[in-house]
Order: sequence, then structure tokens, then C-alpha cells
Amino acid sequence: MKESLLDIVCCPIDKSELELEADDRDGEEILSGTLVCTECGERYPIEDGIPNLLPPDMREDAPA
Repeated sequence: MKESLLDIVCCPIDKSELELEADDRDGEEILSGTLVCTECGERYPIEDGIPNLLPPDMREDAPA
């Protein structure tokens, strides 16, 4: 995902801003990391450059 995407995405639970915790980058591209809600603290994983913004009860816990 591009870091500039943070300007338009929000927490699906409470619509608050998300902060980026990047683990692996390639320039502006975030390859892995986590998006963290500034209000509720919910964490959304980024894997292979794709953020998983599904609410926690809809995510599969099984690894890819």
C-alpha cells in the first residue's frame, strides 16, 4: 500500500484516523506492518502490501 493512502483510510469501527507502524518498506510502498486506530486502538495488519481493514470479528486468524 502507498503511504499516501493514510490520508483517505479510516478505522471501519469508529471512523477515526489510523497510524502506520511499518515493518517493511520499498520507498513509498508499505509491504508489511500494522495500521492502528488512534481512538479504539484496534490493529489492522498489512501483508504483501495489502491492508486488511475488515473488522476483527470478520478476519480469519489463519495465516496466509
